[in-house]
Amino acid sequence: MAGLAHFGAHAGTPPRAPVNLSDAATRERLTPAAIEGVRRVAELWKLTASETSALLGDMSERSWYRLKKGEARTALSQDELTRASALIGIYKGLHLLFSDPLADEWVKLPNRGPLFGGRTPLMVMIEGGIPAMLDVRRHVDALRGGL
Repeated sequence: MAGLAHFGAHAGTPPRAPVNLSDAATRERLTPAAIEGVRRVAELWKLTASETSALLGDMSERSWYRLKKGEARTALSQDELTRASALIGIYKGLHLLFSDPLADEWVKLPNRGPLFGGRTPLMVMIEGGIPAMLDVRRHVDALRGGL
């Protein structure tokens, strides 16, 4: 997925130091790629504006539309960038595990695993916020043998 490389290490490269998301200049630099990444993930996962806004931390739908169109002039917050990174990482992990149709449908399929309890990963992430999003990312990484 073009434009998403800012959020993950490439195979064969040593891990980098964590990005300082408390730094305004760093957030400003990463915001365009994060917005584009979330926009593309939302499109491929067929998320509604309401679902996408909730995943970004209860951002208003109007704010999401403005971001999507490039009309917003502010950098994403540290929390919003963390959420974007988690979503992009989940997307990437799912596409390493499954074929495109299943990878893109997985977040909306009920899951009986202990983390999900019959709910969809999407609902778990919306209800649980950043901790749940990171749990889902770790779950996907573990499925592909990354943990």
